[in-house]
Amino acid sequence: MIVFSAKFNKKRAVIAVLVLAIILLSAILVAGRAHADKQETQTSLSATVKDNESRIKYLNAQGWEVEAEPIEEQTVVIPREFSSVYEQYNKLQLEQGFDLSQYGGIEAVRYTYRVTNYPDAGVSAVVDLIVYNNAVIAGDVQSNALDGFMVGLKYPAKK
Repeated sequence: MIVFSAKFNKKRAVIAVLVLAIILLSAILVAGRAHADKQETQTSLSATVKDNESRIKYLNAQGWEVEAEPIEEQTVVIPREFSSVYEQYNKLQLEQGFDLSQYGGIEAVRYTYRVTNYPDAGVSAVVDLIVYNNAVIAGDVQSNALDGFMVGLKYPAKK
């Protein structure tokens, strides 16, 4: 049997407690800051858009230039249960800080604008904003070409 013994020293005990408290406090601050950064990223695309002008300003703030009027304005119903296609679409929305699952069963309006500054000038792209009660709840930029794509609302960073 192995027995360890240690002499109790108040000064060492106080120092040990202080060091542990500093480490614990640092860990809490770092975790809190990481959580705040994540929340800031997730909510950064949320906005109130009351009219066409404010929707265009919102899209401009994301880096997109669009034609002055939407090419389509359509009422859409967010499904209560998502198909696999809608699950994939919501995955894109979750990456942007939106979550369509909390809007299941509601009617929203989808505004579609033609993009005039897509980085690849040969690509025809549109941007969709889904708005409920004057709040942007989802959005994407896409091309309906045969080899089309769908990306989030932030303008792509230059490489």
